[in-house]
Amino acid sequence: MNATFENNLLLDRLPKHLKQFIKPQDYNNYTPINQAVWRYVMRKNVAYLSQVAHRSYLEGLQKTGIEVDTIPSMYGMNRILTEIGWAAVAVDGFIPPNAFMEFQAYNVLVIASDIRQLEHIEYTPAPDIIHEGAGHAPIIANPEYAEYLRRFGQIGCKAISSSKDYEMYEAIRLLSIVKEAEGTPQATIDAAEKAVEDLQNNMGELSEMAQIRNLHWWTVEYGLIGTIKNPKIYGAGLLSSIAESAYCMTEKVTKIPYDITAAYQNFDITKLQPQLYVTPSFAYLNLILEEFANKMALRTGGLSGIEKLLNSAALGTIELSTGLQISGVFSKVIAHQGNPIYVQTTGKTALAYREKELVGHGALTHPDGFGSPIGKLRGINLAIEDMSPKDLEAYSILESETVKLEFEGGITVEGQIVTGSRNLPGEIVLIRFKNCTVTHGETVLFQPEWGVYDMAVGKKVVSAFSGPADASSLDWITPLPLSSTIKAQPTAERDDLEVLYQSVRSIRNAKDTTACLVIIFEDLKQNHPKDWLLMVEIAELLNDRQDVVFLSEVLAHLEQLKTNRPEIAHLITGGLELIFNNNTNA
Repeated sequence: MNATFENNLLLDRLPKHLKQFIKPQDYNNYTPINQAVWRYVMRKNVAYLSQVAHRSYLEGLQKTGIEVDTIPSMYGMNRILTEIGWAAVAVDGFIPPNAFMEFQAYNVLVIASDIRQLEHIEYTPAPDIIHEGAGHAPIIANPEYAEYLRRFGQIGCKAISSSKDYEMYEAIRLLSIVKEAEGTPQATIDAAEKAVEDLQNNMGELSEMAQIRNLHWWTVEYGLIGTIKNPKIYGAGLLSSIAESAYCMTEKVTKIPYDITAAYQNFDITKLQPQLYVTPSFAYLNLILEEFANKMALRTGGLSGIEKLLNSAALGTIELSTGLQISGVFSKVIAHQGNPIYVQTTGKTALAYREKELVGHGALTHPDGFGSPIGKLRGINLAIEDMSPKDLEAYSILESETVKLEFEGGITVEGQIVTGSRNLPGEIVLIRFKNCTVTHGETVLFQPEWGVYDMAVGKKVVSAFSGPADASSLDWITPLPLSSTIKAQPTAERDDLEVLYQSVRSIRNAKDTTACLVIIFEDLKQNHPKDWLLMVEIAELLNDRQDVVFLSEVLAHLEQLKTNRPEIAHLITGGLELIFNNNTNA
């Protein structure tokens, strides 16, 4: 079965720059060992998390069609998620934070379709289908939490990054890949860890994206809910880690009341978290999100917002008080008394109103950048956007008139007006000139030889945010990651072990009544003496069959394995507890 990301109309709404991250989920790539890893983790999770997770977790498993015994297909998930207003897509590991959050804004759950290797069954720093499918998906069945996730994505994707944020993303992505990959030399892991550490120590002031990424980590990924003394788990990172979900409930982890200061608490994806934040309710998460959003350039605009875009050196947008939106890479701002009086972009630029590109004002019209004054005219209290037709006539701001507009701060625009454009409320948002010269003191900002001049109208900058106003503008394509996940390489030994795992799986599913557990057991002991998970599965089948004699032999072997491999002794114990305590509904 080749499961794809079909069967959910929400996916049709996704813009092109997000669709590039989607990859098909080839279900045939999941091996019998992969299925066994999924089953073990899910059985452990359902048994333990039923006691410590928010009640939405178990309810969500049923609502989202997540099965305990079988890795979910994206096709099946999308069919079921449609009923709760969401969709899911498969991606390759970590994707850029702004893209990840924008998917959420479209009610689309991003799922890394790879699955952790057996050696990392308790925890992997790389996102995988256990983390995403078994961690994120069940909780979004809670409508209040799902709205928080959507709203977080809507706001988070507008957060402005610093020029170092993308370097950090690539470094963390690479580290997660090499730590999860089989047989990575320790020197490679050490180098990747050092690269992340060096960047963390030299990030400077945290950008908006870095801060909101922290909020995402301490809520969506590693959040607790309830009270400090009696918290419950809802964060996907905890729900998908059989080690950390238990560890986080101990006194070794400091529990902190969740508030906006979490935005300044960084995290390390490679280590157990030393502290976690506890929210009293899902509704409270939205209160903190709005508190943070009120401080973002998205809502404050102004000179500081433009400066954040300048520092990001990436595509961004400012919105003027008229609603006109300028999207491009901002390269210059001229300020006067703490206010921006002129902005300049470089390269392809587009103008929009209410997130829709203005006809005739896309990249074809503005291929080399766009510059415009901002603010009021000198000595006139009435801004151009607030002028009535009589006011405009009084100041000769009319078609075919040659005018000299002197703005506060020293920007002068002199030329012949060709036409003007108005927004829906009737305010002038754009004035086109010919034979136009724009100056700031002795500095020429635009001259007649460059063609027509389009001047944006707005007395102030009310918003600044990452990305274009209209997602279809500027052929905006977020750069794809530089690194790719490393797949486990097949070997004769592994292939033989996969056959044994499949045989046991077929026996459990009653698809193979001829396979002999004794032969599988002897093959496993002789040719794969370090494997423990299949031994546990054999013990489970023997217990179901009430084959006491054979079961005692298998248990003796498992006890010997615990002695020979003490690092996995607790995993064997955990698996046997599932069998003999019968405290799971798997």
